[in-house]
Amino acid sequence: MIVVEQQRDWPDKSTPYKVVTAAQFLASADNPDSAGTTVINLCRGYKYLSVGYYCSLLAEARGQAVLPSVKTINDLSRKAIYCLDTDELDYALNQSLDDSAARPMPVEFSMDIYFGTTEYTPLATLARQIFETFPVPLMRVEFEREGDWKIAAIRVHNVNSLSDAQLARGRQGLHAIASAPMPAAAPVKPYRYHIAILHDPDEQLPPSNRAALQRFIDVGRTLAMDVTLIEKRDFSRLAEFDGLLIRETTAINHHTYLFAKKAESEGMVVIDDPMSILRCTNKVYLADLMRLNRIPTPRTYALQRADLDDIDAIERDIGYPMVMKIPDGAFSRGVTKVADLAQFQQTAQALLTQSALILVQEYMYTEFDWRIGVLNREPLFASKYFMSKDHWQIAKRDAGGQAEFGAARAVPLDEVPPELLAHALAAANLIGDGLYGVDMKMTARGPVVIEVNDNPNIDVGNEDSVLGDALYRSILLDLARRLDLAHGIGAPQNRNVA
Repeated sequence: MIVVEQQRDWPDKSTPYKVVTAAQFLASADNPDSAGTTVINLCRGYKYLSVGYYCSLLAEARGQAVLPSVKTINDLSRKAIYCLDTDELDYALNQSLDDSAARPMPVEFSMDIYFGTTEYTPLATLARQIFETFPVPLMRVEFEREGDWKIAAIRVHNVNSLSDAQLARGRQGLHAIASAPMPAAAPVKPYRYHIAILHDPDEQLPPSNRAALQRFIDVGRTLAMDVTLIEKRDFSRLAEFDGLLIRETTAINHHTYLFAKKAESEGMVVIDDPMSILRCTNKVYLADLMRLNRIPTPRTYALQRADLDDIDAIERDIGYPMVMKIPDGAFSRGVTKVADLAQFQQTAQALLTQSALILVQEYMYTEFDWRIGVLNREPLFASKYFMSKDHWQIAKRDAGGQAEFGAARAVPLDEVPPELLAHALAAANLIGDGLYGVDMKMTARGPVVIEVNDNPNIDVGNEDSVLGDALYRSILLDLARRLDLAHGIGAPQNRNVA
């Protein structure tokens, strides 16, 4: 069966095949003879959610073999995707041109392929290989030479724009393959979406331990989501996936930020998104954001080197001890408690060699810190992080940089003080709608926000000890919700199942 948008698009009265319009095809859902039919989709375009796209989509749903398939349509929608499958074709291209003859060649040329056939006989075998890799009825392949030859672009022909001679060649190509085996359709994986998790297997303090990464994979399968672990070296593979979940400590001058930017530019759903990384990794920005929006925080000052000559006002307002921080520290790195003026000056001078601005905050001791996990502007989990033994912080570092952590204990959300939960949501919502961990203290003057973290810890035995698999399920379902919305598919409003 040949499907066209207008009958005049395939003017072949002698064709032995049934020719129907797209409107007729889309309306023929109840035809009992449709299963098993081979459908040649010659619509004028295959843009996402267009008539041509739906013809291929519904053909597959009806059990029909169809050219092009939805997978092929999606593969050819972006060069970043289809170039992943062209290495062997590029090799065959160079072999064919080397074997053809020592004739002069331009630096670029194109070739029309009609159902796997071409008029350019030196590349006839390659044309069939391209058709078998990307089974599209009518296409133009562009080649360019930069040392070796390579495929520069693959473009699907609009049947309405073809000349009479090209249409005739297309009819010949169709008749030529009618009795030959059609390219085998790639097996459809039983997954709704493919999610990459960026991690570093050698990271000393990763945001998710190995057991948690495995839980993401296992829970993903129950949701028909393929979850694959990737590393820094897999940057070129990003376009293979629908979404990216970063489970490696993020920083701006770091490959994690490049991964987030690349994923965003490819139209992927990504957590953490680049803007969240930018906002959360700088404590100076966070301090000003919280102050301007009246979020309660410890009394905080941002200092430049010139400010060190007169800190009388800070000493009067905060008093010793004070906490001094570099803006982009993580896991208590770059955070020091200073007990007097001499230590203040010494520490400040050292930290200002790393950053033009540093933070000074009042010291507020509590037995434990709260962390409220927030996803898509809703509370997800709550944990208590206790101070490490004989230390004022959660993490205690030795001279070699090794960290010893205090205990961590998840808490049901209904046991979190309501005022603390409200301030956590208000702070996180100033950043965006991603996945955040809001660090807080409950003090004599009420809850205060210490900072908002992108890439919060999700570890087996800690953050998941109340919710279990529901924690991983909530995160993966939110990725699926975002992908559904990006694809124009409605999603329920209740995002988290936890």
